[in-house]
Formats: sequence, structure tokens, C-alpha cells
Amino acid sequence: MRFYVIKFRTIIICLAVILATILLSVSIDGVSAAQVFFGYANRKVPIYYVDTQEKQVAISFDAAWGADKTEGIMEILKEYNAGATFFLVGFWTDKYGDIVKKIDENGFEIGTHSNTHPDMVKLSPEQMKQELESSIKLITDITNKDVKLFRAPFGSYSNALIDVADSLNLKTIQWDVDTLDWKGISGQEICERVINKVRNGSIILCHNNSDHILEALPLVLDRLQKQGYKVTSVGDLIYQENYTIDRNGMQKSLNKSDVEEENNAE
Repeated sequence: MRFYVIKFRTIIICLAVILATILLSVSIDGVSAAQVFFGYANRKVPIYYVDTQEKQVAISFDAAWGADKTEGIMEILKEYNAGATFFLVGFWTDKYGDIVKKIDENGFEIGTHSNTHPDMVKLSPEQMKQELESSIKLITDITNKDVKLFRAPFGSYSNALIDVADSLNLKTIQWDVDTLDWKGISGQEICERVINKVRNGSIILCHNNSDHILEALPLVLDRLQKQGYKVTSVGDLIYQENYTIDRNGMQKSLNKSDVEEENNAE
């Protein structure tokens, strides 16, 4: 009977080779699993929040279903002298054009939330572009203003989707404070979620027709302002140029030397 002795180091090397082979063969959204595993994936990320020393936050409202609370939201925002961004789905814009006009006339920012509210990651780049261009046209036909911001339905995004948005000069916006207002929780619960999670540079996610948004919004704005926060639109919060976004979605302004270094690298 023959016995074979295999050194432990040899076993480890063999296992490492097998693991590397598996990782290199797997790709998710065009990013190899090896890149993810070893921590250097070039995965693109939307803006979740902003790195700032100022006590400023942005509040946003996604609009896809219903509109009966939207004018009430605007009245509350004006009462508290707060800015806001409304992310509108194309079919909502088409159905409620008069309200879209009022949102614009009241000075609130409008971004696109797609045209038909699909999971856009499942679409081809051509279909993604069609979704965005169609929704943008519906908005601009009413407001005569450029659309500069995009929020993906369901918060679902990919490198391809962000690339398409970039090609249309759209900044892709996520959030770091989710009110969960769509779950039907009370106004007080919504308020507590915001206050417990908010920080300088936060982007707050709400929905224009959630059950208790009219109850929650005055509580949220009052508490935020008493804590010294200025509540604005997303466009007024984020940096428009010379910035970077880290893997956690934090948008950070680049100083002059950083910009020069990036330009030299290119």
C-alpha cells in the first residue's frame, strides 16, 4: 500500500488557484467577482448623501401613484420656507400635468423617476435611454426647463444605467434617509425615522401620496429646523462639478489640487 504526503502549503495554493478561477469566471453587471472580492471593483454609485460641514439636508418626493396630497405638501413646504425635489414618473406627469406646472411655478425642483417605473437594470441601454428621454420630454414640455436629476425606480441601478444617465447630463440620486412612509406608518414614526438617521448632507426619501405624509411633513420640518438644519432641494445640496463619489455614495467636493491631479491622470 502506498501513502502520499501532500504538504499543507500545496493544498492552500491549489485552493487559491481554484478560487481565483471561479472569481474570474463570474461577472456581475460587468464587474468581475474577483474585483469585488479583492475590494477594487470599479462599480459606479449614485449620490446617496453629501460630505458637507453645513447643516443642510435635502428632502425629496417620488411621484408615481396618485396626486391628491401633492398640493398640500407644497403648502407645508412653503409654510416652512423649505425647498424640495419631486422625482416624477412619465405616466404621472402625463396624467397630472396641471400639478406638474404648479410644482414648477412654486419653485420646487423636478427630476425624472423614469417613464413607466420599471426595474431599469433589466433593460438594455437603448431601452434605458428611451425611458429617460421620454420622461424628460414630458416634463420639459410643461416647464420649459432642463431636467438634471434622475432617481431610479426601486433604487435599482447598475453601471450601465448610470452611464446612460450621465450621457444625458443627469446626476443619479439615491438617498441615505428612508422614511418608509409607503408602509403606512404614522406621521410620528416617519418623523422619528428621519430625526434618528439624518446628518449633514442627507437626502431624505418621501413619497408624494403616502398615507400619512401630510401629518408627518410638518413634524419633520419643525424638528429639523429646530436642530438648525436648512431644508433644500437636492440640486441645492449636491456639488455640481469637481466632485467624487465614494463606494458608500458620499459625494465629496474636490479641492483645486485634487482636480489638477485627476486632470493629469487623464
